[in-house]
Amino acid sequence: MKRILTTLLLLAALAVAQQPAHAQARLQIRGADVSSLAKSEAFGGVYRDARGRRGDALRILAQAGLNYIRLKVWVNPADGYNTKTQLLALARRAKAQGMKLMVDFHYSDTWADPGKQFKPAAWESLTLDQLSQAVYDHTFDVLDALRRQGTTADMVQVGNEINGGLLWPDGSNSTWPNTAQLLNAGYDAVKRVSSATKVVLHLANGGDNGLYRWWFDNAGANGIRYDVIGLSYYPYWHGTLEAFQANINDVATRYGKPVAVVETAYPFTTADDDGWPNIITAAEPYPGYRATPQGQAALLAKVGDIVRAVPNGLGLGLFIWEATWTGVKGNGWDPADPSSGNGWENQALFDYGDRALPAMGVLGHL
Repeated sequence: MKRILTTLLLLAALAVAQQPAHAQARLQIRGADVSSLAKSEAFGGVYRDARGRRGDALRILAQAGLNYIRLKVWVNPADGYNTKTQLLALARRAKAQGMKLMVDFHYSDTWADPGKQFKPAAWESLTLDQLSQAVYDHTFDVLDALRRQGTTADMVQVGNEINGGLLWPDGSNSTWPNTAQLLNAGYDAVKRVSSATKVVLHLANGGDNGLYRWWFDNAGANGIRYDVIGLSYYPYWHGTLEAFQANINDVATRYGKPVAVVETAYPFTTADDDGWPNIITAAEPYPGYRATPQGQAALLAKVGDIVRAVPNGLGLGLFIWEATWTGVKGNGWDPADPSSGNGWENQALFDYGDRALPAMGVLGHL
């Protein structure tokens, strides 16, 4: 009997050793940005699970194994979406599914990214000190509303893809003390609401180690406070997988901070679904990974495996960007132009029949 038990234990250990890495240690964050979901639903968006059954998109994501959502916040957008109103409603739904919440503050009325960090119209005439107070007040107001309804944010981005700073020109990192003052105002607001909430500083170009060293060296020199380093990594824009791996490993060990890919994605088709040209149209946007459901799943799994392998357990996980942004008429990219379309629907986690794609299940079990 003892020999049989020993043999069984050895076989079990061998089976565990032979399992893929993601079967041994799941990522802490298996997430999706679903910022466009509220508007999609308002304009008739439908979501189905892998078997074709219609349901709540957040429930479908959670049942597939995802455990985090990310939602952006604009200050006063032209279409009234991506504000505190939608955030509160989606946060309640997500928390009811057992999911955690990351809030992504753009500090703008529209998209903020490396090429544009425009102030909200209401903040245009403010001095630097007044702008810092506006950042604090806006951040506190949104996060305190979440706390008061019992859906406290678990992570918060103070700024979105802030390679060149935020709230230009005042917060441009051509003047690092100004950048620091604004970012620390956001940090202080987050921590006043909840000391347990993690503050993320987020850059794009996840394969550019020179950028990350320059940025976070200056952040340290100027006393910018944060808990997590966030990266965008789109393989068709941001360098090779090897460059991404080298960078994420380096920044985690160099700064001793956890790292998370807060934006990534990959197409599952080259076809268009809404008559608006897709942003990524190549049949093989990254070598070895075709724009197919299988290629999408494989590429996202590879990114997840790279994050899992970050030294010292500092790789937290990843978020697929705009997983629910399907080709729904009226849910376009420009909040000021109702006729605009969506160039991203071929990178969602739902196909053109509104059904969950294989990548969803892969991501949920990374």
